[in-house]
Amino acid sequence: MEKHEPITVEVAYARPDVQVIIPVVVEEPATIREAIVRSGVIERFPEIDLESAKVGIFGKLSKLDTVVRARDRVEIYRPLIADPKEVRKQRASEGKKMKKGGGDIESGEDEQA
Repeated sequence: MEKHEPITVEVAYARPDVQVIIPVVVEEPATIREAIVRSGVIERFPEIDLESAKVGIFGKLSKLDTVVRARDRVEIYRPLIADPKEVRKQRASEGKKMKKGGGDIESGEDEQA
């Protein structure tokens, strides 16, 4: 008989107003889907549609059937509100310059290369 060891993983989800990291104990081998369901995050944030949401482990996009390992951080990603390429095009057409890191350069600030 195969022995299933309990492991701890974290499930992370963030909205602009709240961020959560929920520790979860699952039995090996467990999938991303199992960790998310066991965490209760879907009940806490009903806007999460697990079938269409993108998920990953430590920032690397993964599938729901990916097996998790001890101490993994499972992340549930929200869709982007705006397309970054379109935002850059819009800024360029408005003649705005950007600082390194994406912020607008305030009037009077010198650009440093």
